[in-house]
Amino acid sequence: MAGLKEVRIRIASVKSTEQITNAMKMVAASKLRRAQNAILKLRPYAAKLREIMQNLSASAEDSNESSFTEVRKAERILLVVLTSNRGLCGAFNSNIIKITVNRINSTYELQNRNHAVDLITIGKKATDFFRRRKYQVIESWDELYDTLTFEMVAPKAMTLMQLFADKKYDRIELIYNQFKNAAVQRQMVEQYLPLVPDEATRPTDLKKVEADYIFEPDKETILHELIPKSLRIQLFKAILDSYAAEMGARMTAMHQATDNARGLLKELRISYNKARQNQITREIIEIVSGAEALKG
Repeated sequence: MAGLKEVRIRIASVKSTEQITNAMKMVAASKLRRAQNAILKLRPYAAKLREIMQNLSASAEDSNESSFTEVRKAERILLVVLTSNRGLCGAFNSNIIKITVNRINSTYELQNRNHAVDLITIGKKATDFFRRRKYQVIESWDELYDTLTFEMVAPKAMTLMQLFADKKYDRIELIYNQFKNAAVQRQMVEQYLPLVPDEATRPTDLKKVEADYIFEPDKETILHELIPKSLRIQLFKAILDSYAAEMGARMTAMHQATDNARGLLKELRISYNKARQNQITREIIEIVSGAEALKG
């Protein structure tokens, strides 16, 4: 029967899809473990480095001695948008794209009207979206995910620092997904430059801060070396966070897809068995009716 044949084809198709999504879930789970270990190890180091840098900056006699701490009127804005290179990860990419579009159209509405909002995208999904819609994408660093190491990210951080130091941009922000767990990602809008001490970590007693550290050779030299290092670590941490969050989102999405495929398979098999039983019953009735007709 044509109905049975169609159901068999659908069962085979859904079963193939279920095998693919289950395999993708396992691959994502494997990558997630490595990415999670990497970001959890980096976070304490990055947080402590940032805390030390902020304490030194706040206790320095001249807080604007570094070009990276210079707060200027935000006339030219650079947004660094982090998504993934591939899809099949739920709302991972769309959440970041929505936040970026909203930030351009609301927070930086005036700068956007003056064509003073530029983008650097990390991830093909963001690159394709913003370029198709004619946003000002000056660079795309999609290749970073191919070899995600500090050595690959550090030159990109230096590029951002140079753009700010040359006063081509007055503010640089990172927009990315922060990894919380396999099922939860937190969307972050983080000011990269200029460096501004967080209120939570701003020291209230500068003399106490100075007593906590012994400076060698001197505070200014250390600060000059520490700020670029902290900024390189900060960008690397954001990309690692985004990558771990992507793997978590993909694993969760593929797990849900696998469960949905298995549920659909169960329904299709029930439908197939019912159709098969109806066909057998009909054939028996036809045979019995034929036999009765021959007797008559």
